[in-house]
Amino acid sequence: MCHMITDVYRQHKANQFAFSSRSFNMLGSLTLVWICIVLIFLFIRIQKPKNFPPGPQPLPIFGNLLHLNIANPLKDFKRFSEQYGNVYGLFWGSKPAVVLNGFAVIKEALVTKAGDFSGRPQDFMTNHMTENKGVILADYGPGWKEHRRFALMTLRNFGLGKQSMEERILKEISHIVACLDQNAGGIMTPQTLFHNAASNVISLVLFGTRFDYKDEFLKRYVQLSTEISKIVNGPWNMIYDTFPALRHMPLPFKKGFEVMGEMKNMTLNLINEHKMTRVPGEPRDFIDCYMEELDKRGNDGSSFDKARLSMFIVDLHFAGTDTTSNTLLTAFLYLMNHPDVQTRCQREIDDVLEGKDHASFEDRHNMPYTQAVIHEVQRVANTVPLSVFHCTTKDTELMGYNIPKGTLIIPNLTSVLNEEGQWKFPHEFNPDNFLNDQDQFEKPEAFMPFSTGPRVCLGEALARMELFLILVTLLRRFQFVWPEDAGKPDYTPLFGVTQTPKPYRMHIKLREIAK
Repeated sequence: MCHMITDVYRQHKANQFAFSSRSFNMLGSLTLVWICIVLIFLFIRIQKPKNFPPGPQPLPIFGNLLHLNIANPLKDFKRFSEQYGNVYGLFWGSKPAVVLNGFAVIKEALVTKAGDFSGRPQDFMTNHMTENKGVILADYGPGWKEHRRFALMTLRNFGLGKQSMEERILKEISHIVACLDQNAGGIMTPQTLFHNAASNVISLVLFGTRFDYKDEFLKRYVQLSTEISKIVNGPWNMIYDTFPALRHMPLPFKKGFEVMGEMKNMTLNLINEHKMTRVPGEPRDFIDCYMEELDKRGNDGSSFDKARLSMFIVDLHFAGTDTTSNTLLTAFLYLMNHPDVQTRCQREIDDVLEGKDHASFEDRHNMPYTQAVIHEVQRVANTVPLSVFHCTTKDTELMGYNIPKGTLIIPNLTSVLNEEGQWKFPHEFNPDNFLNDQDQFEKPEAFMPFSTGPRVCLGEALARMELFLILVTLLRRFQFVWPEDAGKPDYTPLFGVTQTPKPYRMHIKLREIAK
């Protein structure tokens, strides 16, 4: 019996010793890992280029990612500008970046030194999703210049800035009016309506087709566009751009590539339909014009090719839909909650359009207050807060700092649209920001919601025409009222590459003058 107790005791002590050894080994391993991490942070520091703009000290591997709220870094960017000045440096992982703040700095970089600052970074998630074949994200060079020139020429040929484009927009507006008429006296959410309408206007130019709001193709195309926007606007986009090693792992950003692939296939189907029905020399839309260009050029070694067309179309459709629809949503959010502004607009619209069937884009010259309201909406909407990222095309200098070739450039348009000294009322919604002492419309130079320089938004002219005609037509016919049970309005937008107001409802009333 004693032997048995002794054996059990010995086994227990042996187990204790083995457990202690394992614990010691595990503790030793963890300690070694932490020592390695500390050594990495101490000795593998990210080296800033000589005379690089000041900024927070980057951490190895992470750069300045941990210094930012990746869900919405705008407050951090403002804090850094207060601490380091209007030109400061950050690191996206190991990649150097420079943030530009304020009108003077952004104008100096994007206008005065446009050739140095008009590149596009080519190793980001958005570039990989589009295969660098669009026009918005294409690098600065002959291919981009060819495609931008072609896009501008084709848009003009299809009526941009002319009466024919005006007629297309007014026709689409009639469908918006029909939808609002059905909801008159009631309450509706406008998000899908405005997105569908903006999508149809650009679709008429690109595809030569208008889709019914219930059409499955339109619903799916808009849904895919919205999904891509959420992914690109979310934190996984920044994580993808910061940590290249994670790109091949099954993480949430993979969904973006699947969505883009489906959108590209839908576009390819439209292109193939065009191939079967087009008549050479009689282009009906943008797709036909591109095919005409391909026929003309043949194998001349230019950047035009069939593989690029589908992404070119996706690029232009997204750019022509997202910003316009989000600006319209912002407009009605503010107009409902500033009824005095809405009433004054309607009074001016009624006076100018008296006896006319519909508004014309030329009427804007006789509507200074309405023009001021539309521009003030664009300013507070701040739809593209950080523009589209640029990069330097060569070693250059800005405000006394050296900026190497290939540096990521972030133009903080928010800092310009809210800048003290540039606006009478920089931090509130007030149309007086665009009216002079004689109550005439006047646009300050700091108004750059579409960015500035060679990379200014391709669709600026189209967006301006859409915003004016849609807002004037709808305000002439309807009164838009904030629902009594909606509580206090929240003007804080949902941050992203393109910002959008939080979803809301609106009460629609037919105006007496419209009955």
